[in-house]
Amino acid sequence: MILPRYRVGASGIAGAGKGLFADELIAKGRVIIAPDNVHTVWPEAKLRGFASDSIEVESSVRWFEDQFSLTPEWSDECFVNHSFAPNALWHLGFIFALRTISADEEILMDYRHVIGSGEVMPFKDGETGREIVGLPWPQVLQDSAQQLVTILG
Repeated sequence: MILPRYRVGASGIAGAGKGLFADELIAKGRVIIAPDNVHTVWPEAKLRGFASDSIEVESSVRWFEDQFSLTPEWSDECFVNHSFAPNALWHLGFIFALRTISADEEILMDYRHVIGSGEVMPFKDGETGREIVGLPWPQVLQDSAQQLVTILG
């Protein structure tokens, strides 16, 4: 569920396709996206039994530890794109505003938090050209929790 008013439009990131844009000012620390219909959660081992380009793999994100939620119906939440300098923070399935986000600004998060540890995305970061490689779960949890405390502080 996306809480602020938004729209899906052409991303400003080269090669990204569509992106999710704020249609209103989003205050720092506000929840932008909250899980509302998680019906399929699989352990990573089961997910890795599917081809990397399968609907199961392409519609999954790490929720916690080695558990991945699947959203094959491609809700608008799927249009949040990656950045190494994001304006949004993923934490345990929620996405928070890392800073105030202006109306018309694209919402961006760090994909390294939502892919498996060591998993490499099939594309590179549009701004830096760097590979996007999943971080280990303990680091994801620690980093996102520290950032959340800081923004809510």
